[in-house]
Amino acid sequence: MIKELVHDPIFLAGKSEKATKDDLSVAQDLLDTLVAHREGCVGMAANMIGVRKCIIAFRDESGRAPTYTVMLNPTIIAKSGVYETEEGCLSLLGGPRKCKRYKTIKVQYQTLEMQTHMKNYEGWTAQIIQHEVDHCNGVLI
Repeated sequence: MIKELVHDPIFLAGKSEKATKDDLSVAQDLLDTLVAHREGCVGMAANMIGVRKCIIAFRDESGRAPTYTVMLNPTIIAKSGVYETEEGCLSLLGGPRKCKRYKTIKVQYQTLEMQTHMKNYEGWTAQIIQHEVDHCNGVLI
């Protein structure tokens, strides 16, 4: 179900709780909402739809064809190649803001089947994941 976006910086600054199998409907709502906003958005975290659970959804360009990926409880366990960039966010009003990102990251996460995986990402997809993991941690750009 497509959900309304949250713009309250106080709510968004709260740290998200660990997601469980009971939160799979939240993951689906998050994905539905992201796809509905695909023209202006490449990633979302569950707090952007009003749920403080550690769930992200993003446009994954790491494979042959772009797809949408959902991660539960993502943790960046390695990063390299720091750089400065600017990012915008659907949940924050105003223009892009400066931030620090890494060119390559290694992420540990759970799938919708609650299986733990690790995967390396680079470039644009790595940047999106970092932005959404920041959301889960209550970090606003």
